[in-house]
Amino acid sequence: MRIKYDQTLLKLMYFFESATHSKLKDCFVDSNGVLTFVVESNIAGAIGKSGVNAKKVESALKRRIRIVAFSPVLEEFIVNLLRPFKVRNISVQDGTVIITPEPESRGYIIGRAASNLRNYEGVVKRYFDVKEIKVV
Repeated sequence: MRIKYDQTLLKLMYFFESATHSKLKDCFVDSNGVLTFVVESNIAGAIGKSGVNAKKVESALKRRIRIVAFSPVLEEFIVNLLRPFKVRNISVQDGTVIITPEPESRGYIIGRAASNLRNYEGVVKRYFDVKEIKVV
């Protein structure tokens, strides 16, 4: 899938990289309206000690942000995307990702009318060839 950026997203990407000193892979606004930054690998540098960098960017932009570490391995990327929620197991069968979360995280991952789950599905489809995500 080809990704296109507009001028505002490019400015946001530049601001994030200069504020956090981390290498950015992607930036987009997800279906819940949260500005999501996907960093190459070192998420600790992007968040900063006690979340200082993340809070600084969030207050400067005056909107909610989310920072996700990219991984070329599908299962690792999904774990990073779902963090801080706990996941027991992730399996892939014929392009369908099956997630087995901890019982206390299940409702948060799915969301009302599966809105959170469809949001995560859209983010995963941006980088990997999957049909759908199911929570068991």
